[in-house]
Amino acid sequence: MNDQRAELSWTEAGVPVSERFDDPYFSLQNGLEETRHVFLSGNDLPGRFAPGFHIAELGFGTGLNMLTVWSEWERSGQTTPLHFTSFEAFPMEQAEMARALAAFPEIAPWTDRFLNGWDGQCCKLDTLHLNVIHGDARETLGAWTAQADAWFLDGFSPARNPELWQPDLMAQVAKHTRIGGTAATYTAAGFVRRGLEDAGFSVTRTQGYGRKRHMTRAVKA
Repeated sequence: MNDQRAELSWTEAGVPVSERFDDPYFSLQNGLEETRHVFLSGNDLPGRFAPGFHIAELGFGTGLNMLTVWSEWERSGQTTPLHFTSFEAFPMEQAEMARALAAFPEIAPWTDRFLNGWDGQCCKLDTLHLNVIHGDARETLGAWTAQADAWFLDGFSPARNPELWQPDLMAQVAKHTRIGGTAATYTAAGFVRRGLEDAGFSVTRTQGYGRKRHMTRAVKA
């Protein structure tokens, strides 16, 4: 198991920044709205929710993406577990996650339940089955035996963390996506879009969030 931890600094506004990649964990403007725009709308959620729905993610970070979609899962009336699997090479300490998530009081009820049930890798609640797989996704994703209905591709900037956006890894993402499944990411970098297309996704560049002009949506044919 990977024993490397996140190395953080903090902005005056309380946003954690990765020292390793020199990149913030979420938008400096509004991380919650960024998640809703990029990962929920980008995967046509919550409209596609159904019992047994499985989301996979590259880059768990603070857990904000998971909490945002889990809150929408419950608000939409789902009562069975949302399955959420995330691949994280440099996990944050629980206290650091709590500090970062305190910036989002709107999801505080879900944050509290998550942190109370979190053991560092798993959280199993009535409406959430979360598993975070530690280690380099280039090594761990290939051993994963499930397939996702939707992917949140949320690694650090491709310019600063290119390892998480390589064609071989995008091919593994496609392999672990159900037919008709989707993927979304905040980046519209050309090599990322080409990697997804080569892996078998139909790729669309759409309006980004905040200062980012474009983002990427993908559907597995």
